[in-house]
Amino acid sequence: MAQLVRENLAEAARELGEDVRDLRGYDYAVINDHALFPFRYSDRPKPLERARFPSQTSPTRRRVFWGHGPPPREGLFPLDDDLTTEEYEQLHEVFEELGAATRLVCVFFTSNAEEGIHAIHWGQARLEPDRTFTWLYSEPLPVAPQPLD
Repeated sequence: MAQLVRENLAEAARELGEDVRDLRGYDYAVINDHALFPFRYSDRPKPLERARFPSQTSPTRRRVFWGHGPPPREGLFPLDDDLTTEEYEQLHEVFEELGAATRLVCVFFTSNAEEGIHAIHWGQARLEPDRTFTWLYSEPLPVAPQPLD
């Protein structure tokens, strides 16, 4: 479902004359330097606050958040260059394919094949190390009613 949403967002961006950028074989809509990142966080209704990346989430998807999402919270002490590893630095690098200045706009939803989309939200979220999200801003979007059989 997330793939269909991503493809539909990319097609809508093309129709509006906006950018669509390829990131590792996936097209992402980029509107006014904001990449739209759809993510289905559950196949049943669930509050947005309970959204979480699965443990097997690819490093690429994590890097999209860490490189283009809101900056991390200030920790107990700053990590100087000599305290970070090369792997840590790579996870926080931006994807030039999206554009170095491109920021992330999250489009999170719950859905399943039988009921369609239950809820959808958009906003800015920071991916935390425990795979949860801290929402700096979120807003629910209206969901079209499902047609009766």
